[in-house]
Amino acid sequence: MSLAPALPATGLWPLLLASSIALAAYLTAALQREPKRFGAALAIGWIAQGAAIALHTAGLDQAEPGARFGFAPALSITLWLVVAVYGIESRFVPIVGVRRSLALLGAIVVMVAWMFPGELRPHAGSPWAPLHWVLGIASYGLFGVALLHAALMRRSEQRLRPKPGAGSAGAMATEPGLPLLKLEALTFRFVAAGFVVLSATLALGWWFSQPWRWDHKAVFSILAWGVFAALLGGRRAFGWRGRIATRWLYAGAGLLLLAYVGSRFVIEVLLGRTTA
Repeated sequence: MSLAPALPATGLWPLLLASSIALAAYLTAALQREPKRFGAALAIGWIAQGAAIALHTAGLDQAEPGARFGFAPALSITLWLVVAVYGIESRFVPIVGVRRSLALLGAIVVMVAWMFPGELRPHAGSPWAPLHWVLGIASYGLFGVALLHAALMRRSEQRLRPKPGAGSAGAMATEPGLPLLKLEALTFRFVAAGFVVLSATLALGWWFSQPWRWDHKAVFSILAWGVFAALLGGRRAFGWRGRIATRWLYAGAGLLLLAYVGSRFVIEVLLGRTTA
């Protein structure tokens, strides 16, 4: 198993430079406590990672046009979308509970994307395949943002619970951030948006992939779709919230992660192949 991406000499150095800048910026952000310095470092990392994605995932580093498919490019784009939403929201309200974790995740996915470049596909099997892939990655990003808000919601709930011996003053000493009800509403908005995009992804895949293949990706995707449908239905019919809602969200996200990222990880890393 090779951990170095097979890139042409003409495309190696721009990609290496962008990836190195992104990695250094994310690690710098993870070490920052001052909000402005953290924001500046995270922004540099996000821009550099976007450049690396454009060069590498979109196949711009290759002489032959095409796009790269793999678990690492999918993770990189997903995290890049999550950081983008975080950056927009943090300009309007301080969101401090996930700063270090988000920066560290950014550094990790940049390294993983460099180590496991995925498979370059010069020609898609169908003219609708690129749209199917883009919608699938978009659904990953939307559910990733929903998980980000769920983590913030859980942190807010923990801050509201008084610690033993802390008294009422301990319960009132909370960090500034989005109100709990606002976080909950945003979480379900992103879940609903991700569910719509995932539904379109599955419908498009079923339409152009004839005959339909019941592989691991299809099975886990449909199971994840069912979990998210049950979550939204339970929210509407029974008012699900709090732990029960986040558990369903985590379960659906885990199944969706197994659908593409998990199956590609097994193929590329454990089996050492590029195609199923």
